[in-house]
Amino acid sequence: MLFNSIDFAIFLPIVFGLYWLANNKLKLQNILLLVASYFFYACWDWRFMFLLIFSTLLDYFTGLKMSDTNSAGIKKFWFWLSISVNLGFLGVFKYYNFFVTSFADGLSQLGLHVNPWTIRIILPIGISFYTFHGLSYVIDIYKDRIKAEKNFIDYALFVSFFPLLVAGPIERATHLLPQIQRERHFNYAKAVDGLRQILWGLFKKIVIADNCAEYANQIFNHSATYSGSTLVLGALFFTFQIYADFSGYSDIALGTARLFGIELLRNFAYPYFSRDIAEFWRRWHISLSSWFRDYLYIPLGGSRGGTWMKVRNTFIIFIVSGFWHGAAWTFIVWGALNAVYFLPLLLTNNNRNNLETVAQGKTFPTFREFFGILLTFGLTVLAWIFFRAADIHHAISYIAGIFKPSLFSIPEVKPLTVILLVILFVLIEWRGREQPYAIADFGLQWKKPLRYALYYAIIFAIIWFGGKEQEFIYFQF
Repeated sequence: MLFNSIDFAIFLPIVFGLYWLANNKLKLQNILLLVASYFFYACWDWRFMFLLIFSTLLDYFTGLKMSDTNSAGIKKFWFWLSISVNLGFLGVFKYYNFFVTSFADGLSQLGLHVNPWTIRIILPIGISFYTFHGLSYVIDIYKDRIKAEKNFIDYALFVSFFPLLVAGPIERATHLLPQIQRERHFNYAKAVDGLRQILWGLFKKIVIADNCAEYANQIFNHSATYSGSTLVLGALFFTFQIYADFSGYSDIALGTARLFGIELLRNFAYPYFSRDIAEFWRRWHISLSSWFRDYLYIPLGGSRGGTWMKVRNTFIIFIVSGFWHGAAWTFIVWGALNAVYFLPLLLTNNNRNNLETVAQGKTFPTFREFFGILLTFGLTVLAWIFFRAADIHHAISYIAGIFKPSLFSIPEVKPLTVILLVILFVLIEWRGREQPYAIADFGLQWKKPLRYALYYAIIFAIIWFGGKEQEFIYFQF
């Protein structure tokens, strides 16, 4: 069930109505949300419901076992059991074929030819996200940061709350569980704000991402036949596609959760307005970046050690982040390339220079800020080529194809309407960059007829300019 589908447009109002009919009955509200979440997930493939429920039960009982014992050995046993099983499922479904084929390719380089045994299996949607929900919960209990949750309904809802189930944000038990356990009362202002964020998320996905996807796919899939200038255009289209697609999903998820009185973690904060790559990673996929920081980077020693440790830890966290996105060398190179971008800032202690929003309280950035934004954006576009390419050879040939004399020619693909829509989108995002989402305060001071005219204009744009329906990119991760 896609957020941008008719099915979801029917599903959401029904769940919303039933949920608030049960006002002041917290247990009933949570049961309703859990059933709705399982139904939402089952609409993708009901067979993988068993995997989701098994993972939930495993971490729930692991948490109880660790909390109920005073033995460090028993606690460690249950901890590693949960970690091993969770990562084992993730490894089999997502990474088994990659490791097997990569091993076979390595042997072939040594003159040993084998026929690897691979498995043909569909990747369970959302497995990377709900696995990380469970892992953070188990790790926090093991580290005595939280107590185990005894109410199974509450814990199961934390793992599988439908707005975040298939593509995040990756929540923490310390943030979401207290909200699940607290009575929630309908707040009209929050509900309207949620609808406004959903509307903006749909605009980003349907008008920007889906239109950019059509041309990005066309250019990347036939890159050998296009000029350098057209390849640059294709890379730019993918750059805006992946941002509008994933941040659009996150906006819809956060807005939907707000309709039920729940605040999810913010996942994007205008990353393409970053002045350096460190700032970019503080603003892009925030819930994943912070997860790796807290559960991998800091335990490895973070940036507290010597130069070698800083370099090692930086490459580990970025390469693991790349590998989390997919079982392919392109994602690993994408992660390593971002590590190369990040290291100079870290080693010169300049990785926390830009903590505030760019040009805060101003209309325009300074020349230095503008140059920083352009440089960071250019490096990001280059890295995205590896993320999008079919394989390493394709990425390298794509980049090589850019740096030809045809780079200075007129692009062969001329989607003027899409380019204008992207420019309008960037201007709206720039105007709202200090808000949680771009139109959070847009038109709030206007008279009601004018304000509603704005909303209807966005709806009209979604219907009129909407591209061919595309699945959300991050569903494959």
